[in-house]
Amino acid sequence: MTLLTLSVLEGLERGRIYDQLSTPVTIGREEDNVIQLNDERVSRVHAKLQEDRGQIILTDLNSTNGSRVNGHPVQLRVLQPGDHIQIGRCTLLYGSDEQIAGYAKAIGIEVASLNPLKYLSDHYAMGGSSKDLQVSADVTPENLQIPLFPAGAPPLPTNLEPSQRARASDVLAYIHERLRDVAFEAAEGEEPTPDAFVEVPWVNWQNLLQLQKDLAYYLKQISSPN
Repeated sequence: MTLLTLSVLEGLERGRIYDQLSTPVTIGREEDNVIQLNDERVSRVHAKLQEDRGQIILTDLNSTNGSRVNGHPVQLRVLQPGDHIQIGRCTLLYGSDEQIAGYAKAIGIEVASLNPLKYLSDHYAMGGSSKDLQVSADVTPENLQIPLFPAGAPPLPTNLEPSQRARASDVLAYIHERLRDVAFEAAEGEEPTPDAFVEVPWVNWQNLLQLQKDLAYYLKQISSPN
């Protein structure tokens, strides 16, 4: 069984560290939760962390104001060390310092990129200035926006039944086809630069917007199958 560490970076409980937590872990405003957050924007039972096949999964329990990871709204998410969970006005850091450092090393990035809030706080506490920061000083709990997938594309699920593999293949093929149509029909200028624009036919652009709608529906169905 994996034991969890969650540190409160922002909120009334800021500075509190919950470690050696066994799953499932519920987060919410009520006292019965494993982690209680005193914030009116937090639902009574807001979110849950559970383990499945060695992975820690965050599920938003149809909360009023939703949950975010690294600044991105999520309903269902496999957590990685360094992920920032935003619930109401509260920000929780998932993983111990050792786990975050190990994950950063494994994917080849700086620890500060995974944990900008703590990095900035420590940097200024030691007398550092904004001139020598490796992470933007504009990063705050309110506008936190770091990559949802800093390690790149997530791995595919394993041990699927043949019918599940076929359906997953169909969904990915559908997405691939829609994106291919846009890529093939797009046109760029004769001398492309990083500031140049690419023109896409209106029909293909509408198909891309429809794809985004379909993906939102897929995500909703996966997180709330009933």
